Amino acid sequence: MPFAEVILIRGGSVLFDGALIRADILVRGSKVAAIGPDLPVPEGAQIIDAASLVVSAAFAEIHAHLREPGQPEKETIRTGTLAAARGGYSIVCAMPNLDPVPDCPKNLAVQQAIIDRDAVVPVRPYASITRGRRGKGLVDLRELNLDCVAFSDDGSGVQDETLMATAMRRAARIDAIIAAHCEDNSLLNGGYIHDGRYCAEHGHKGICSESEWGPIKRDLALCEQYGCRYHVCHISTAESVALIRDAKARGVRVTCETAPHYLTLCDDDLQEDGRFKMNPPLRSAADRDAILEGLLDGTIDCIATDHAPHTAEQKSKGLAGSAMGVVGLETSFPVLYTKLVRTGILPLERLLALMSDAPRRIFSLGGPLRVGGTADLVLIDLEDRYRIDPETFFSKGHSTPFAGMEVYGRVRMTLAGGRIVYDYNQVS
Repeated sequence: MPFAEVILIRGGSVLFDGALIRADILVRGSKVAAIGPDLPVPEGAQIIDAASLVVSAAFAEIHAHLREPGQPEKETIRTGTLAAARGGYSIVCAMPNLDPVPDCPKNLAVQQAIIDRDAVVPVRPYASITRGRRGKGLVDLRELNLDCVAFSDDGSGVQDETLMATAMRRAARIDAIIAAHCEDNSLLNGGYIHDGRYCAEHGHKGICSESEWGPIKRDLALCEQYGCRYHVCHISTAESVALIRDAKARGVRVTCETAPHYLTLCDDDLQEDGRFKMNPPLRSAADRDAILEGLLDGTIDCIATDHAPHTAEQKSKGLAGSAMGVVGLETSFPVLYTKLVRTGILPLERLLALMSDAPRRIFSLGGPLRVGGTADLVLIDLEDRYRIDPETFFSKGHSTPFAGMEVYGRVRMTLAGGRIVYDYNQVS
């Protein structure tokens, strides 16, 4: 879209300093120049009427699988960032399960070249913890640290405790983040959904909760020993919440995320359909309630999508045979707004902060909405009601457990660095 040097967003309900206020926002170039009521209109400014909209710092996605390089049939940098912009995200952190794996500067440069060429919003790549994500030798954290947002082997857990200890010790020296996919392979036993009621009643193979919380318990002890910045990806069990809550109380440098499906669904909602298959799996209702409690009491720091697209064929083989992973960049806000805010569980201001300010703070992705800050903004119509239709997604991946759900809250516009990267009126 053409770049307007000056934009005046008029009359929005603006989330500023933790509260919603009626205000204008003046954007000059890439920066927020002013915030306040009845700002004067600069000559030549593009005026956006936001009188019926909520305006917030745009969302920051810290856990997305953009699949390129390596699997462009599932997603590309361009389609994934288009989806992000449509969902209200102005920055995406891309996980390292790629080909080549970003485990050295040469391989990271392959990914960065595609980002520089095709990304609609900024993308910060993760580097892997181990070479080739094979769980054996460590990457050189120091040589990769400045060019990646954090280190993760996401998609697989680091099984070797000694190796993880070394990674944390080295990460602590350079103040890098270890972002862990916590999964004990020895406890999986071929499972692919939660080892709960639905699994037993329908003859499936289950994944026990300890396969997640066991590695978290191990890593928290290591983190406490070495003082590393440790981030736990996509937590899904009650035990995980309890362990992290206790560790925070002891002063351990741990943060964590969960995803919309763990906050709003459980294994009672499962259907014999690949769109309900992800890793970690949907857990019990008690786990879902514990995840929500952890979000409300601050144990869980932020919300990520774990956007993980696959081809239609790969998701067409039911719970047993489909690939693990669902998409979420285009559905996260409306699902959470509808399920948590409109029902009175979570204040709107808190949801917006969990999706924007909190991930930005943890991963150093820029500050909150402020004068002089980068103009990363999202404009949302909270009263727009519609059904989620995967056929309209910008992402190549269409598999979501929320397909057909009636939701409120449509992103009308997203700005990244002062540029309008998504405008609903231009594409609808």
